[in-house]
Amino acid sequence: MLLSASDSTLLIVDMQGRLMPVIHDGDAVLDAAHKLAQAARLLDVPVAATEHHGKMLGPTVEPLRAQVQATFQKMHFSSALEPGFEAWLPAARKTVLVAGCEAHICVLQTVIGLIDLGYRAVLVADAAGSRKPSDHHAALRRARAHGADIVTSEMAIFEWMRTCEHPRFREVLRLVK
Repeated sequence: MLLSASDSTLLIVDMQGRLMPVIHDGDAVLDAAHKLAQAARLLDVPVAATEHHGKMLGPTVEPLRAQVQATFQKMHFSSALEPGFEAWLPAARKTVLVAGCEAHICVLQTVIGLIDLGYRAVLVADAAGSRKPSDHHAALRRARAHGADIVTSEMAIFEWMRTCEHPRFREVLRLVK
């Protein structure tokens, strides 16, 4: 049940310029997502992002944008409902860690959609946010009820490495300290 770097993709959902300022504890959510994305890149986990209605909400925010390897434009709340989404995901990786905003809308619907498509969906709680804490908590409960794993960014990072003997351990450790 532990996460494997070789089977994982990190999907950052809709962490866009016009949305992040209204997210409860948005700076902490962004910080967790950024650390997770940096670690993912160090550990050869693909980092992808979605942008919901980019003309209205703007691009993925920095410093995340610099870590993203591919961006998918969407209009559906669930990325999984957008034509071409599944083919766009990195091939042969069946675990998708989902971070982003808003936890109770686009993140939750994407997580449920990924499960419906046969993926192992993992919601990264501290790297997902909503305008209201009650919506964030409800999203975590509902995602778990539908079969998603709920983790924190540090849980994911250390599961990806497995051991302090990992060749990138010291580099990754600097990110979380």
